[in-house]
Amino acid sequence: MIAAACLSTCKIPELLAPAGNMEKMITAIHYGADAVYLGGKKYSLRARAGNFDDQGILEAVSYAHGHGVKLYVTINIFAHNRDLDGLEEYLLFLEDTGADALIVADPGIVFICKQVVPKMSIHLSTQANITNSASARFWAEQGISRLNLARELGLGEIREIRRATDIGLEIFVHGALCISYSGRCMLSNYFTGRDANHGDCAHPCRYSYKIVEEKRPGQYFPVEEDKRGTYIFNSRDLCLLTRLPELILAGADSIKIEGRMKSMGYVGAVVRVYRAALDYIGEQLFLGNPIQKIILSQSFRNEINKIGTRGQTENFFDAPPSSDDMLYDTMRTDQPYAPVGIVREVKPLLIEARNVLETGDQIEYLGRALVPVVCTVISMTTVDGIATNRANPGNRVLIETDPVLETAKINSILRKQLSM
Repeated sequence: MIAAACLSTCKIPELLAPAGNMEKMITAIHYGADAVYLGGKKYSLRARAGNFDDQGILEAVSYAHGHGVKLYVTINIFAHNRDLDGLEEYLLFLEDTGADALIVADPGIVFICKQVVPKMSIHLSTQANITNSASARFWAEQGISRLNLARELGLGEIREIRRATDIGLEIFVHGALCISYSGRCMLSNYFTGRDANHGDCAHPCRYSYKIVEEKRPGQYFPVEEDKRGTYIFNSRDLCLLTRLPELILAGADSIKIEGRMKSMGYVGAVVRVYRAALDYIGEQLFLGNPIQKIILSQSFRNEINKIGTRGQTENFFDAPPSSDDMLYDTMRTDQPYAPVGIVREVKPLLIEARNVLETGDQIEYLGRALVPVVCTVISMTTVDGIATNRANPGNRVLIETDPVLETAKINSILRKQLSM
C-alpha cells in the first residue's frame, strides 16, 4: 500500500539525532538534524548522560524550535510503583514547555500520559519490542502516533509492518547495539546492581571475560571464541547508511541515530554524514531517478569510517547476525580521527580545543558538504594575544590556516588524523 506508493512519491524521512546535553544538541542541529531527543533527570534510559534539568529542557525546546527543529523527551524507563511519584507533574511540565512528543516504553506510563496530557504525541520506544504488524495495529489503536521498531527486524519485516498500518515508523540506523532483546538487559543489574531498565547500565557487554575452573580457584583462563579473544558479548555498532534508499522505499518516516552518551564530536560527525546522504537521495529523486537505482558512493562510506567506535554491522537487516558481527578481540576499534576543536567565532577564527592541537597539524574542517576542507594550522594565539604552538583540551585559541577557512561557521567541528 504505502510502500507501493513510494515508488513514485518517496519522501525523505526525518533525521532524528541524540542530545545528551545542550552542546550535543546544538551540534546535532548545526549539522542538519530535523529533530532531537533528550532525557530529563528522571525517567530516562540514559541516566548517566548529561541530561537536562527543568530549566535546561525549557532552553532546549526554545533553541530547537527557534531553528525549526522538533524536540522529543524520553520517559522510557520500565517503571516500578515508586517511579510513578511525581510523574503527572512532570508530564504537565513537559506539555507546558511545548515539547513535540514523549518517547515511552512502559504501558503504564503510556496509560498515565493519555490521561494527564492527552493532546501530547507519544512515540513508542524501541524498548517496547514492536516486531509484528498486530502489535503495530494494537499500539495505533491506543493513540500512539509513532513506533520506533525493534532493532531485531529485517527489511522485509519492516515492509510488512508498513503495509499493515499508516502509523509513523521510526528506524534506528546508527549506533551502539545491546546484547539483549531490544535493549532489555539484566546483566548490569546482576553484576553491579545498576539497572539498565532504569537508565543506569554499566555496559557489561563490553567487559573482557575469563573463566574459572571449579577446582582451581584464582586461576583465570581467557574465554576464546574462534580464536578472536574474550569480549564475548561485544557487538559491532549498527550502520545502515548505505541502506537508506531501501528504508525510504519501505516507508520509514524517521531514521534515528543512537548516541546520547557519545561525544559532541561523534554526534556532529555522524549527523553530518546522514544529512548529506539524505540530501543526496532527495536530489536524485528530484532529478527523476527511481529510488531503487540510487546508490550512495564510496565517499559516504569513507566519511563514516572516520567516526566508528566498534566497527560496523547491519544487524538483522538482511539476516540474523553472525559471529562476524561481533568484536571479540577488543572493546573498541582504534579511532583513526579525533575532534580537535569546535569553532566559537569566525572572524577571527576562534576555536575551543577538544584534543591537543599544534601548529603544523593538518586538520579537517567539517562543514555541511560531505567532503571536509583540509588545511594546515600555521599559527595560534591565545585569547590574551600570546603566540603559542600548542593548545590543550579546553583552551581557546585564535588560529590561522592555510588555506584560509573563509566559510567557517560557529559550532562546526575541526578534526585531525591520529597517528596509529
